[in-house]
Amino acid sequence: MKDFLNAIAYLFEDILLVPLNTLRELELENWFAANTLNWVFMAITFVAFVYWMKQLKEFDRKGDDRKDVTAHRILGKNAEL
Repeated sequence: MKDFLNAIAYLFEDILLVPLNTLRELELENWFAANTLNWVFMAITFVAFVYWMKQLKEFDRKGDDRKDVTAHRILGKNAEL
């Protein structure tokens, strides 16, 4: 059993987490290079947020959405819980 747990530790420490260890070492040399991945994720999130807001504005302009309280059957008058 101890060999099995050591194998799992080896898998994570020496194989799967090598990129993160590389980033940790890079941070000591160049902070901006180490955080490039964070900036890329923030840019992707910002673009997705802008796209989502654009789509919501388009649906609101068309009037396609049901905005009444009973838009979902659970919220209806005769709904059984």
